[in-house]
Amino acid sequence: MSGPGRSFVVAGTDTGVGKTVFAAALAGALGARYWKPVQSGLEEETDTQAAIRLGRLPPERVHPEVWRLKTPASPHLSAEIDGVEIDPDALTPPAGAGPLKGTPLVIEGAGGLLVPLTRRVLYADVLARWGLPVILCARTQLGGINHALLSIEALRARGAPLLGVAFIGPEMADTERTICEMGEAKRLGRLPPLEPLTPDSLAAAFEAQFDRADFGGRASTA
Repeated sequence: MSGPGRSFVVAGTDTGVGKTVFAAALAGALGARYWKPVQSGLEEETDTQAAIRLGRLPPERVHPEVWRLKTPASPHLSAEIDGVEIDPDALTPPAGAGPLKGTPLVIEGAGGLLVPLTRRVLYADVLARWGLPVILCARTQLGGINHALLSIEALRARGAPLLGVAFIGPEMADTERTICEMGEAKRLGRLPPLEPLTPDSLAAAFEAQFDRADFGGRASTA
């Protein structure tokens, strides 16, 4: 069993950093619910579908997207192409009901923190309104320091709480140390490259590299 029903936002320093993989691992490890509020691009496997597959999430623990947009682009542009307008005020983290009451919730963002949802509202603005702890997924490769520190500044400028940084990629000790020291952020762990990436390999890597106690769950014995 996991701990109290905490909610987390899994954000990224940019698109393709590995948010979905980490969110799937976290939701699977905590027995949490999963929610991707806005999905841009429907032709290939969606982030929700990938999270269900990689995290082995049962359907009752997955909340449907509020906006499903066809074009794989920034949400504001994808919505305009689809002829709809995203209402940021309608994005409210769903509560667990029935047997899922009190179950933790993992929310996956879209792209980087300053991705526009509309021509006036950025994703980071919505995260600040929610006031939920943010887990920042950051690359370990070249360029990761700049992107991570800028993302941390963007969160703090809006008063959004940062739980810590989850690194994605090969081990780069100095990059991780620099980001956490200069950004005054907690290092939560690192997901290494996984070949093949399967539910089993992902679950094992999460258990080996992260401590569930940092997310309100029972401490890992790994």
